[in-house]
Amino acid sequence: MSNSLFLFLLILFLCLFVNPCLSDPRATEAALICTNKTSPMPQRQTFVSNFLAAMETVTPLIATQRYAAVVNGTGNTTVYAFGECMKDLTNIDCDLCFAQCKTQLLRCLPFQRATRGGRLFYDGCYLRYDDYYFFNEALSVQDKTVCGAQEFVGNGSVFSANVNQLVMNLSVEAPKFDGFSVGFVTNENVTVYGLAQCWEFMNGTACEDCLANAVSNISSCTPKQEGRVLNTGCYLRYSTEKFYYNSTQPVRNSNQGSKLAIALAATSSALALLLVIATVVFIVRKNVLKRRGEREQLGPLLATVNNSKLNYSYEVLEKATNYFHHSKKLGQGGSGSVYKGVLPDGKVVAIKRLFFNTRQWVDHFFNEVNLISDIHHKNLVKLLGCSIAGPESLLVYEYVPNQSLHDYFSAKRKLQLLKWEVRYKIILGTAEGLAYLHEELEMRIIHRDIKLSNILLEEDFTAKIADFGLARLFPEDKTHISTGIAGTLGYMAPEYVIRGILTEKVDVYSFGVLVIEVVSGKRNNTFSQYSYSILQMVWNLYGIGRVCEAVDPALEGQFQEEEASRLLQIGLLCVQASAELRPSMSTVVKMLSDNHEIPQPTHPPFLNSSSAEISQSRPSRTYNSQPESYTHSLGRPSRTYNSQPESYTHSSGNNSTESGIEPR
Repeated sequence: MSNSLFLFLLILFLCLFVNPCLSDPRATEAALICTNKTSPMPQRQTFVSNFLAAMETVTPLIATQRYAAVVNGTGNTTVYAFGECMKDLTNIDCDLCFAQCKTQLLRCLPFQRATRGGRLFYDGCYLRYDDYYFFNEALSVQDKTVCGAQEFVGNGSVFSANVNQLVMNLSVEAPKFDGFSVGFVTNENVTVYGLAQCWEFMNGTACEDCLANAVSNISSCTPKQEGRVLNTGCYLRYSTEKFYYNSTQPVRNSNQGSKLAIALAATSSALALLLVIATVVFIVRKNVLKRRGEREQLGPLLATVNNSKLNYSYEVLEKATNYFHHSKKLGQGGSGSVYKGVLPDGKVVAIKRLFFNTRQWVDHFFNEVNLISDIHHKNLVKLLGCSIAGPESLLVYEYVPNQSLHDYFSAKRKLQLLKWEVRYKIILGTAEGLAYLHEELEMRIIHRDIKLSNILLEEDFTAKIADFGLARLFPEDKTHISTGIAGTLGYMAPEYVIRGILTEKVDVYSFGVLVIEVVSGKRNNTFSQYSYSILQMVWNLYGIGRVCEAVDPALEGQFQEEEASRLLQIGLLCVQASAELRPSMSTVVKMLSDNHEIPQPTHPPFLNSSSAEISQSRPSRTYNSQPESYTHSLGRPSRTYNSQPESYTHSSGNNSTESGIEPR
């Protein structure tokens, strides 16, 4: 008993010397401002890559110095990024605020539309990216004043006078103290609290000018209880509630000093005791909330993973990739980077590191684990496990050494030419994998994102379908389901994009595009603005009996014409405009492996890359819209279909959101 009493008194004594932190991360959004500029189509993939690299660089700088200024890229695809925390926050609160800020900045759609600029103001931190050097800017046309919703109840004239006095004091003091000041003003029992901060690169004069402008604008908020001015170079806020941690000398009226000292002295002992109790309560509550949050985010998946062989330690996977060293990086998509790793037992694996742990990435993560953890087929990439408990979500796959099919048709990669026999084998393997998903499982699975970059190749060039983040279970008693659209433009069936109708024939259409790409050696985005799509090119050649002219000229005639003709005819069957006329994947497998009769195809949906149906263009990349009527006109509300491959997301009427995955 005496030991317990001694320990309690020791803690109580130490607490008297602790400077209590009354702050929180203040991860409350003040405003999100997105530009209306987007990158031109040829530059989008580079711009998105530069954006991702900039965000990855900003994060550790914030952790070490509480602000960051980063420039990534060259020319028109350069990304400039800046972030900073309020100077009264603790390091932990700064990290928490910035982590949330970074995920929410994605609402400017840098992936989906390659939006070239956005800024997000939280009450505890700030993050901005743009396509020009803005670090020394104090003011801009996008600056914003945000007033609270509640009116002040009381003496309005005294309140307004206190606000004006406070913000004027803060604007004078902040430039003198490293661009930061907090304080309060009390008169006639009316107290107002405030904070002013200039961003890191605002020198004395620029800081003064920025805050002077803020003082002028914030007066429009009174008699609201709260107001903020969100300028390019500074932040100013007042409130009737104390919201800051006054680690610096506050700006206040002198007649309040003695009252504050008396109050602090009277409450210090009680506060020390409360801190001891609060520490115990906090630890217990934190564990409870963590478990509750995990259950809400991942639901039954947690129990499944934690009690199965799927569970990997985050530390083990981190070491396996040499702490995600760049030399181990295999590729990068819209949802995460993939690294080569070697487990302690010597097994080589591929580890996907998800970029952001937001709700939509949790959905992606859940799909990958829940759908394919128990699926085993020679033409499907095997999921070995995952890590949930660490700071980020990780997926562990079997390592497929020969990269993706996309890499063999990319001019940048310059990999070996795929021989005709290898191409035929890849097409057949992909068909067998899809047939298994559609028809051989108890619950059918529709992949929704079949494309070159999602077909990985083994050492013997066996095809393996990867990336099930967009896949959906398909009930046996349904002819179709309506869902938010997600996939890659150029590979998507017209009925899916236009009306949101999802059946296995959506995968059949994507497979048909892939077949024509593999046989012709041409990507669906390699045509100039006014030329035909590859579907139209192959259809035209088929119509005049010269379809073999569509075969990849790089093969130099080293292929069997009959096989090539059959493959291209199968491709055209799969991309027919009418979903009902497309064959099932099991029928396609028979056509490829047996001497099965191949019907005459009807025309595909001819959609020219310059004018077609369904598109709100985006960088590989992401698309948001409701399914609308089919039309040949450009503009809204009609949709245009662009034959260039682009990943996108779609929010359906029930507010569900699907995530697009960017090609590697």
